[in-house]
Amino acid sequence: MKTERFDSGSLEATEEFLSRAYTPMRIGGRPSDTQTRIVRTAAEGLTVDRLTFGYTMSYTANPLGQVCLITVHSGSMVDTTEGRHEVYGAGETFLIAPPDRPYTGALHSARYTISMFDPAVLGQVAAAGAHSAPGPVRLTGQRAHDVGANRRLGSTVAFLRDQVLTGPTPPDPLVVATATQHLAAVALAALPSTAYRDDFHRVDSRDAHTDTLRRARTFIEENAHRAIGLADIAAAAFVTPRAVQYAFSRHADTSPLGYLRQVRVVRAHHELKSADPSTSTVTQVAARWGFPHVGRFAAAYRELYGTTPAATLRTRD
Repeated sequence: MKTERFDSGSLEATEEFLSRAYTPMRIGGRPSDTQTRIVRTAAEGLTVDRLTFGYTMSYTANPLGQVCLITVHSGSMVDTTEGRHEVYGAGETFLIAPPDRPYTGALHSARYTISMFDPAVLGQVAAAGAHSAPGPVRLTGQRAHDVGANRRLGSTVAFLRDQVLTGPTPPDPLVVATATQHLAAVALAALPSTAYRDDFHRVDSRDAHTDTLRRARTFIEENAHRAIGLADIAAAAFVTPRAVQYAFSRHADTSPLGYLRQVRVVRAHHELKSADPSTSTVTQVAARWGFPHVGRFAAAYRELYGTTPAATLRTRD
């Protein structure tokens, strides 16, 4: 993980930093207060930035090539791309532009968070939907469907910023990958997209047999320590993501990712049983097995073992 800080009153330096950190852009306007503060935290496949501009500034930017979500905390931002005038205020989380499109806009004494990830992750998580559409997946709208969707998207960004990427030690790559997929999934649910359609596929139902379940289980058990998702599990089982979902639902009364979580809880249990409580913590073990939120890990652990992970660590073998 890499953290970078920028603090300057120079518009030229700010323009150079923004062009290097995001995409080539040009700053317009003649502000009197030109102080800019940016803190960038970058991990594998995920970048979260905190930005503060104490002035009004216009900008013209090239395509980002990334899914870029912005959460406004104070002030406002205006999207003026192609003649639009969409104003985003405090509390709103939105897509600034499609990854392959240039954009223009302005900000007014704004403090906000930027979250960016590879657009390919959208397709990976969309495959988990029973109604997902074929072809490339992209976000088609910038605003959330409703107030609740906006709140969920903003809360997810805040969790990544304040929990996953913040701490005394760098986050585990598995935690970062899982958190990035979660952010992509919430973005697909919150924003308009091409991800879903209503028709089912008979071929997926036909492939949802016990051999599919067996191959998928084997792959999960052998790769639970890696950052795998539904698409990887389906590929290993030689079926579509929908087919592997149907197989788990019919024959195991769970989902592929539910089974993956269970396997990871079991692996964490074995590690806790043998770990030294003077050098290991529940949080460390949970993170190694893809659980960034220790409370949720503890709840899943108690459901499976009827005790707390901390109790297991204290009474190690």
